[in-house]
Amino acid sequence: MTPIWGIDLGGTKIEGVVIENAETMNVLKRMRLPTEQEKGYSHILKQIYRLIETMMAEVGVKPAKIGIGTPGTLDPILKTLKNSNTVCLNGMPFKKDLEDLLGIPLTMANDANCFALAEARLGAAREEFPEAEVVWGIIMGTGVGSGIVVNGKLITGRHGIGGEWGHTFLDESGGKCYCGKTGCTERVISGPALAAYYNEMTGRNLKLPQIVELYEEGDDEAAQATMERLVYFFGKAVGNIINVIDPEVIVLGGGLGNIDLLYTEGVHEVKKHIFNNRLETVFLKPKLGDSAGVFGAALLSAG
Repeated sequence: MTPIWGIDLGGTKIEGVVIENAETMNVLKRMRLPTEQEKGYSHILKQIYRLIETMMAEVGVKPAKIGIGTPGTLDPILKTLKNSNTVCLNGMPFKKDLEDLLGIPLTMANDANCFALAEARLGAAREEFPEAEVVWGIIMGTGVGSGIVVNGKLITGRHGIGGEWGHTFLDESGGKCYCGKTGCTERVISGPALAAYYNEMTGRNLKLPQIVELYEEGDDEAAQATMERLVYFFGKAVGNIINVIDPEVIVLGGGLGNIDLLYTEGVHEVKKHIFNNRLETVFLKPKLGDSAGVFGAALLSAG
């Protein structure tokens, strides 16, 4: 089989990988460079070019295609990048410009989609439930996002926003979102949103992991209320999506995916919101860690 190539473009680093084939995690080459996004759009393109040129020299072969995971999404109609927190990429014909620079065709998807694809085809879902047809990969951390994989393929949609769970409406109490709407899921159950909720009650500016520790110690009423908020709205938000796509497996990634409470009380809360008399969906922690993004990107190039 032909080796597959992937690039994970992050806000601070660009990571590349060459994997033996799409059925294994046997890495032939892995390399990182800083993104240096403060130097602008053209510099990011040059950093990706530099990374791939170096990897080609070391592996000794030119890829036929490269998969690339990006912050934000390629608009399938306008062919420009949108919704990226690396803001210099927004509105730019990123795929075309990079293909022209490299002379290599690219397949692109956002970072949440790459996470979902990797965990479905190489990670948790493959290991625990290999017969699953529908896998939903969730990222809950600084932001909230997700990817939907059906029979091993990503569902991206007409607008390229398939899986943008973080910007579905959840509750008015979340307030205004950077996307211009109010009450988005990301504004209710992301790490910063929950930390802000705790801060409003206490005046203490803590990160969510610290709040979770206080909750587990059992002496902080505000931490208790914050975790109850997480569980309650997690149940609503996840239940709504299960009613639409009914996945066999949900993989919970991001920092909040490490909170054990979500796999117990959170799953119990989900049961209240699905259109069924029981919940059979399997909830899994991810297996690939920080490798999911770049492995998922490589899988994009395999089709």
